[in-house]
Amino acid sequence: MLFRQLFDEDTWTYTYLIADRKTKEAVLVDSVLEQVERDFQLLNEFSLKLKYCLETHIHADHITGTGKLREMTGCIGIVPDNAHATCADRYIKDGEILQVGDLEIKAIETHGHTDSHVAYLVNNTHVLTGDALFIRGCGRTDFQSGDAGTLYDRVTQKLFTLPDETLVYPGHDYRGQTVSTIGEEKRFNPRFVGKDRDSFISFMDNLKLPNPKKFMEAVPANERCGKVASAIG
Repeated sequence: MLFRQLFDEDTWTYTYLIADRKTKEAVLVDSVLEQVERDFQLLNEFSLKLKYCLETHIHADHITGTGKLREMTGCIGIVPDNAHATCADRYIKDGEILQVGDLEIKAIETHGHTDSHVAYLVNNTHVLTGDALFIRGCGRTDFQSGDAGTLYDRVTQKLFTLPDETLVYPGHDYRGQTVSTIGEEKRFNPRFVGKDRDSFISFMDNLKLPNPKKFMEAVPANERCGKVASAIG
């Protein structure tokens, strides 16, 4: 497996390139519009064919590069089931497995940050957690139909039940960390350690965070696979 973690400094977003080295089939997870040329160059350098662009959810902090990459490569754009994105080629359901060469990518429904969110388990060794689970943190639950209780349930019942050695790759990191494990997060993540469902809900409901700086443009653009309003004729 070819696995690359890519970073957008402006929005603290991680994009993931995953490919089968033999068949040259590839996927990108959570692409960023401003980094499309970077990602396209990397695909060309490795002589890869982009099969899928996957989203963990409809993002509020950056505009996806899926629409642009679809134009450039002919890839299939996939969003979680229930996402408000009529532009998507496919919707992916909980438990559904995508085959990329000999690699298997399994969708794990992880609602809570939003009401349409999935994590992607790659070859049973790497889990791309999006905004459901960060390294020593988790995504907010106060907009986009988020729900703190649901997030607690999904993280504790679906992600924390994966093997402890499973590598955790989040959708963002704001402190320079790149990778963790399920075992580490179960032991050290302060959002969950020592908290039951009720105390987690109380904590999340009182964060009082400002909206992401790109919130007003990102959500409507991502519902159109990355097309901003001014670009629509």
